[in-house]
Amino acid sequence: MNSDQRKRNFYRDQLLTVQDLIEFKEQLILDIKELLKESSGQPSHRWLKAFEVKKLLRVSESKLQYLRDKGVIPFKKLGGVTYYDYNEIQEIMKSDGFQDQLKLA
Repeated sequence: MNSDQRKRNFYRDQLLTVQDLIEFKEQLILDIKELLKESSGQPSHRWLKAFEVKKLLRVSESKLQYLRDKGVIPFKKLGGVTYYDYNEIQEIMKSDGFQDQLKLA
């Protein structure tokens, strides 16, 4: 029997501890929360790329560029890639003047 086959076999002297079960449960809950976030349309990460923001705001590339140029949407550039903070985008979307800015663009 090679080492790969031995790793796949379970032996009766192997133990599964309560801590193992707790860790499994916590990881499973985190994974489920992540899936629920993604299915609700909410990104699972804080920093978004342009294509994600365009999808979220339902705007074109040029409209996103306009909003960025006018300072309506804050952004960070890192290595030539533009990133947007999801929380800041949410705040802006809730503001009253945002819809007006979209109409102007």
